Amino acid sequence: MAEASVSKTRSRRSSPTRRSWQQVWRDWRWFVAVLAGMLVFRSVVADWNQVPTGSMQPTISVGDQIVVDKRAYDLRIPFTHLSVARWADPQRGEIVTFPSPLDGRLYVKRVIGLPGDTVTMRNNVLEVNGITAQRTLLHENGLYLTYRETLLGSERLVQVRRIHPPGTMTSFGPVQVPQGAYLMLGDNRDESFDSRAIGLVTRDSILGQARAVAFSLDYEAGFELRSERVFEALR
Repeated sequence: MAEASVSKTRSRRSSPTRRSWQQVWRDWRWFVAVLAGMLVFRSVVADWNQVPTGSMQPTISVGDQIVVDKRAYDLRIPFTHLSVARWADPQRGEIVTFPSPLDGRLYVKRVIGLPGDTVTMRNNVLEVNGITAQRTLLHENGLYLTYRETLLGSERLVQVRRIHPPGTMTSFGPVQVPQGAYLMLGDNRDESFDSRAIGLVTRDSILGQARAVAFSLDYEAGFELRSERVFEALR
């Protein structure tokens, strides 16, 4: 009888704690469900990433928050890089995200070389499969020149410096891109850490396609909103 009495006493003492946790769960379960849903959405459907460097200028500016379509090429298991379905491959000229083969940091670059392509660069002028990119000078701004570059049906704006910084790789190749790999470059050709430094990027590591700028903050102006870049499509 004494043992039964002690057991009942312990049960009565623990009941308020259990009721307390049950009440917390009832009060917060919808918040937890919404948070879990948002995390799954960002992992599988679409994500937004901050761009901290100018390697994709003039297309993407420092301070842009870009929207990445995670379903552009694959359906992946949430919170992993494991693809369970594949319906498309990156095309030349598309802007994609991927972890660096060197340190795993998330990169945003443009697809230049597809599997099977032969890519050469001479003094920042691209050549793919024997076709030389056509460049039109649009404007000069201080240290930089901005060109419209057209190559094999894809077009973009690229930026180069008047005087190349020491160590800049303005020429390379020819590089034969193997199956299952892609050659990536930044639009800011003289200030981009891309396939010239990290090597080719495998198809399995490409996480999604950058579609638009959600919004942009000018860090030098006290985090002022750049209203002209809100929901601007990326090309």
